[in-house]
Amino acid sequence: MSRDPGRNNHMRENIAHLAARLMAEDGIEDYAQAKRKAARQAGASDSRQMPNNDEIDAALKLYRELYRHEHSGQLRNLRRIALDIMRELAAFNPYLTGSVLRGSAGQYADIHLQLFSDNGKSIEHYLLSRNIRFRSRETRLYAGDMPLVVPVLTIDRDGYEVHLTLLSSRDQRAQLKTSIEGKPIERAKPEVVASLIVEN
Repeated sequence: MSRDPGRNNHMRENIAHLAARLMAEDGIEDYAQAKRKAARQAGASDSRQMPNNDEIDAALKLYRELYRHEHSGQLRNLRRIALDIMRELAAFNPYLTGSVLRGSAGQYADIHLQLFSDNGKSIEHYLLSRNIRFRSRETRLYAGDMPLVVPVLTIDRDGYEVHLTLLSSRDQRAQLKTSIEGKPIERAKPEVVASLIVEN
């Protein structure tokens, strides 16, 4: 275990850049997974050397700037696909979340949408009526410190996986998080996504 602050800071920075590259090139979406893999590559054993998500986002932004032209086109394409689906699912108040919204999405990124309805089954029926095949699972979110177990439907669109998190209408007013300690999930309505595409 290193007691040298300078060495620890250098290792944190190294892990952040390795994790950013993994997220950009390998399509890893999960920060914890990217950090663990990057730490193994860097030979880090001290958990205090781990960068936080904001440090990885900063490294990812720097990485993207080196490949700006290519990334800009990929991001625009992902946002266009997301917006098309949001317009199709307009009845369910869709919001875009995740790396496609933040602008850090890589070539193999998934698209994450939140849908709001008082009847989650109506979303399933909508997809089935249009012969859109989906896979279902559950995920855990938090409204404050209250855990919510919510369904997620995954569809395929243009070679990308699109994850639809199904939430109730009352959850639309809540600040949802992926963990108790985490920040509220950023989300954007279709008109905001449309403006991001124009800006990009």
